[in-house]
Amino acid sequence: MSAPFAIRHRHYILFMVTLVYVVNFLDRQILAILLPFIKHEFGASDTELGLLSGPAFAVIYAVLGVPLALIADRVNRRNVIAVSLAIFSAATIACNFVANFWQLIFARGFVGIGEAGTAPAINSIISDLYPPKERASALAIYSAGLNIGLLIAFFGGGITAQHYGWRTAFLLAGIFGIVVVALFLLTIEEPARGHSDGMADSGQSHDLAATFRHLWNQRSFRYLSLGTAMSSYTGYAGIAFVPSFLARSHHMTATETGLLLSVTTGIFGFIGTALSGVIADRVGKKDIGRIMLVPVVASLIGVPFAPFFYLSSNIYVVILALALPQFLGASYLGPAYAATQSLVPLRMRATAAAILIFILNIIALTFGPLITGWVSDLLRPALGDDSLRWALLANVVATLAGALLYWLSSRHLRQDIERVSGIQG
Repeated sequence: MSAPFAIRHRHYILFMVTLVYVVNFLDRQILAILLPFIKHEFGASDTELGLLSGPAFAVIYAVLGVPLALIADRVNRRNVIAVSLAIFSAATIACNFVANFWQLIFARGFVGIGEAGTAPAINSIISDLYPPKERASALAIYSAGLNIGLLIAFFGGGITAQHYGWRTAFLLAGIFGIVVVALFLLTIEEPARGHSDGMADSGQSHDLAATFRHLWNQRSFRYLSLGTAMSSYTGYAGIAFVPSFLARSHHMTATETGLLLSVTTGIFGFIGTALSGVIADRVGKKDIGRIMLVPVVASLIGVPFAPFFYLSSNIYVVILALALPQFLGASYLGPAYAATQSLVPLRMRATAAAILIFILNIIALTFGPLITGWVSDLLRPALGDDSLRWALLANVVATLAGALLYWLSSRHLRQDIERVSGIQG
């Protein structure tokens, strides 16, 4: 079915799919700023909060992303995105009505069901709109939607929860998503596959096993997929527990925490994430493998700030130590998505993105918040409220592992892309 007010300009379509990602991350991560309120109401431990923040969402999100991507490689991707957005927005609204902690876990599972269908299809659409030399920039701009989603989640969610309750915050986030569903269906049509590459769409699709073998046989993908999992492990643990850390160790209110994180994660993070794609496209003009050096440099610059952020008792030092790492925090996403899309044929693109997202989330989102919460509970008898700051600081190890894996990927990426291009040609 055609959109009655369709706008076909590629930049508008990029804006709209980025808006979908804004809602995606708003509904997914608004939970973080609400955890102290949920902990108080339900008497949950840090381990239980980690379960709610991680596995309750991540397992369903990661596993269902693959079959939904296979569907997106075969049918109208716009419709897959719109239906998925409607499901996770309705599930977010349902979080407003839960009566106990386990009902909230169940509702968050349905948020994962809906969100699983958006990212793979969007990656495929963007790759059809922007050629390889512009793809990292476009995918980085799309990825920066997570920063805007976090800005709204932290700032709007913090204020709403403090004045009207955490349930109302879920309700408003879900309603916003329903509005975006209507706008998306009214103004977006399905782009032609292969347009940006000058390739004809044969219509030949590939099964999951073939796509996975194709990707896993390439060393560059093996390294970059595990690298994104390591970076995301640190990132998801931080998103889940940094608001609680600021509340416990620095006695900040939800509004104060929301304001601080919305500026650093939202504004600084948006600029840094979007800029990382532009830099990656420039450094990759002569050698495409260099795009994976961007997250290597970003990771190594950010790591020295972690001890100052987590261990300082001076709130001004904490704020300064947060700014630059948040600017660089998601700089791996644009290059990683772009590299993955360049490693597969047209009708593998959504599935390839889903495989990357599966590896990323089954490791990072499942275990990052859960293990961090478990370590915090383990340290609590000795350290009290300061247990969380040490549990979060330990995740620096994962960040360093990610940097090493990106560097290894950069050594093989150009050869792998050239081999794939030769097969397709």
